[in-house]
Amino acid sequence: MTEDVRQHPAWLRLRETVSDLRAHQRTDGSVDLGSIGRERAEALLGTVRTAVAELAPSFPHDGDYLTALDKDLARWADDGFGVPDFLDSLTQFQPSRGRADGRGHLVVFAMYTQNGNPDRNLEALLIHEVWPEWLAALEADRYDNPMFVPIRFDDFTAGYDTHSAVLFPETVSVRETPSAYTWGAIFCDREAARFRQVTNAAADILRLDLPDQARALLSDQARCEEAFVLWDLIHDRTHSHGDLPFDPFMIRQRQPFWMYGLEELRCDLTAFREAVRLADEGLPQAEDVQYAVLFDRLFRFPVTGNRVRNYDGLGGQLLFAYLHKNGAVRWTDNRLSIDFDRARELTARLGEEIQRFYRDGIDRPKVVHWIAGHELVSRYLSAHPGSKWARARETLDFSLPPRELVDEVLPDEFPLSMFYETLAKKLGGVVESTRGVTGKMSA
Repeated sequence: MTEDVRQHPAWLRLRETVSDLRAHQRTDGSVDLGSIGRERAEALLGTVRTAVAELAPSFPHDGDYLTALDKDLARWADDGFGVPDFLDSLTQFQPSRGRADGRGHLVVFAMYTQNGNPDRNLEALLIHEVWPEWLAALEADRYDNPMFVPIRFDDFTAGYDTHSAVLFPETVSVRETPSAYTWGAIFCDREAARFRQVTNAAADILRLDLPDQARALLSDQARCEEAFVLWDLIHDRTHSHGDLPFDPFMIRQRQPFWMYGLEELRCDLTAFREAVRLADEGLPQAEDVQYAVLFDRLFRFPVTGNRVRNYDGLGGQLLFAYLHKNGAVRWTDNRLSIDFDRARELTARLGEEIQRFYRDGIDRPKVVHWIAGHELVSRYLSAHPGSKWARARETLDFSLPPRELVDEVLPDEFPLSMFYETLAKKLGGVVESTRGVTGKMSA
């Protein structure tokens, strides 16, 4: 277990040495030898290699990866500590093969961390997989997702002392992009801990009367983690399932950010719809998923991050506005109330509306589809008064290539409503306080 490795002298030495070395790395991951000196950099990297070798027997299932890692580290030093290249070791790291509950991994790469550190610094992680039998059975029989790896933190270096809750191969510094990625890991313990803190605070601020089951969920870290692994399992696979006129995360299209917002919301609403079905079939985690999707989307997403092309924030705003306009959410006398039965019905209905948008999009040219997406969002959210896309047919120059039309999108195309502007001021500090949180801190 990686929990035992946390106190191993080699891990403590590795973590400290990585922290020392990363302080001298540039944005692209190269080492500034002028600030540290070649001899000192080689000594630090030698300590990293030695520590990894000492820890390797604790992770026999990762033997090929750790062997390749040592070679990548050695080559980095031999090449003068330029832009790091971890392609060979990344190719050997395959946590999705033989997923097992509690199986640990030592992970060392130069990488950036999504929602965390944008620089390609050296990072070291101790993690373990979350793969209970009930989840494995669902994945095998109903929601096939061979790349999905839910994980928990055991320890980490500074790049993960942030809001980042994912470990993706796309973030690793490599000489060339691999032909395919075979795994994606999500920290369910951080997601659950963050969800509990933010939702409890939002409920207090908004004087929301929570159902007994929601209160019980928010008081139980392990139960929240189970809800998030189920949510993430279904969400993750949805990116490649359904009527898809585009697949932005797979082929890296550059599109207006509301298209990414609709895609993420589509996946979450699919998870919500499936959770309703699973709850009817008696799966105990399924009703918890419904509360998790609603509360995380309504409270945390809209007030997290800056307002520059914040597609997750947009999706949260859209769900709130849809529920509010259709009577499931009320903000009256400075108090929020939610009709949860009505909210379940309407959340499914919004998902169906987005699905129709996708089906119709198969027959549309790209830019026309983007305009239709803006119009869908604008039915429920007010676009910025200076938006050219709000009057696209009159104001955009369609002789330009699509990528240049994307440049006409305002950084904050759909500003926060007055409700969310106020909530952001009151809840923003709580959201920021979840930086670096783990399940152990909230258990």
